[in-house]
Amino acid sequence: MTRDIRITDSHCHLDFPDFDSDLDEVIARAGAAGVHRMVTICTRLRQEPAVRTIAEAHTQVFYAAGTHPMSAAEEPLATVDDLVALAAHPKFVGIGETGLDYHYTAETAEVQQKSLRIHIAAAQETGLPLIIHARAADEDMARILTEEFRNAPYTCVMHCFSSGAGLACAALDLGFYLSMSGIAAFPRSTGVREIFASAPVDRILVETDAPYLAPPPHRGRRNEPAYTLHTAQRGAELFGMGWPEFAAQTEANFERLFDKAVL
Repeated sequence: MTRDIRITDSHCHLDFPDFDSDLDEVIARAGAAGVHRMVTICTRLRQEPAVRTIAEAHTQVFYAAGTHPMSAAEEPLATVDDLVALAAHPKFVGIGETGLDYHYTAETAEVQQKSLRIHIAAAQETGLPLIIHARAADEDMARILTEEFRNAPYTCVMHCFSSGAGLACAALDLGFYLSMSGIAAFPRSTGVREIFASAPVDRILVETDAPYLAPPPHRGRRNEPAYTLHTAQRGAELFGMGWPEFAAQTEANFERLFDKAVL
């Protein structure tokens, strides 16, 4: 990778125990691979201080916070005021991740939806992008995102997108972004790649979701931000673009959406 090509890992989890023993080395490897900026995501608000500390300790790391939908029934329900207060921090750049996950936690759908609407309200109030996790809930997700957008516009990224074409179209119609994770590089992910290939390239981000979903050639191992490179290079192939051009495009996309994450 040439030194002047830089990309951003728009979604990772650097506070997870997987990185306890070598976080500094992980961040250094990311920089060596051209991943010059990362957004680390807090999934339970009680863990926000630890996530914030990581961002404060590393110039190239920013952070976001919210209640993950799979934890929505286990954690105290966030308030709009809680999230707005966090957004005052200079390195806090997004609301979430939040969303709906009916694959494992369909029984908590009602509280997930309530939590999602709270996070949307915080995004509307702060102007920060909403970070969405969606799994096996396409219809409800498209409906809620659209209903709330009609109430008051907001910006949003569908993180680690692997849902159906209908949800992708609904999100894109609202001006939202789709983020490519290692899933898009898996050999059997033909349908996901087709959805990305049909999307406007100026609405695409790249991410790892580390420590999960490592792309080839690291599949099955711990993921880390340096591996954003492999997903992004697969994205360049998918869009029929040269690697420098695609990297520059995703950087521009990230900075348009996460306009607070300025190095």
